[in-house]
Amino acid sequence: MRPALAAWLVLSLLGVTGAQDTCGDPPAPTSRSVPAPQLSPEERLSPHMPESLRCDACHAIAFQIEEQLRKAEGKVGKKALKESDYIEVLERSCSQDWESYGVLELDGEKRLSGPGLPRKQSLSVMVSGGPWPSRLSKLCHGYVGEQGEAQIYGAHRRGPAALRQLLCHGDKGPCAGRKDRPDPPKALQNEL
Repeated sequence: MRPALAAWLVLSLLGVTGAQDTCGDPPAPTSRSVPAPQLSPEERLSPHMPESLRCDACHAIAFQIEEQLRKAEGKVGKKALKESDYIEVLERSCSQDWESYGVLELDGEKRLSGPGLPRKQSLSVMVSGGPWPSRLSKLCHGYVGEQGEAQIYGAHRRGPAALRQLLCHGDKGPCAGRKDRPDPPKALQNEL
């Protein structure tokens, strides 16, 4: 038994050395460094959503409202909700924590990222938390106040596209006249 164990040990040591000699060294792992997006003073400090990210923010808000209303309707068998119920759902939608959203940089352009927003396969770092959740919550409450709960719920009943059209792509919406991308950021003067 002992000679077999010794032979196995010698062969395994030779096998490791031989494998490196015949196949070469294993490839070195490649590493990539992806920097976090460089945020402007407005993007870091302002309590308001930067203009360049408002279209993305609107799509995120429309998605969250749609999801919450759809879940509430699912609990009552897909029937229309009572006014008091959809008002409560809209309040809950806007008051959620919004922590799954943040900003990232793709191809040199800052974009909002999170559930309901288009994803790109590029390697990037997302900056979340900080001012983004409160900005989204404020915008959401603003849309509900401006459009009204009944109008938002009516658009939801017509479908997700109708809700996005009402909130984001209408005449005064943040995406008005755009497909799905905001214009590049404009130079700001003394906005802070």
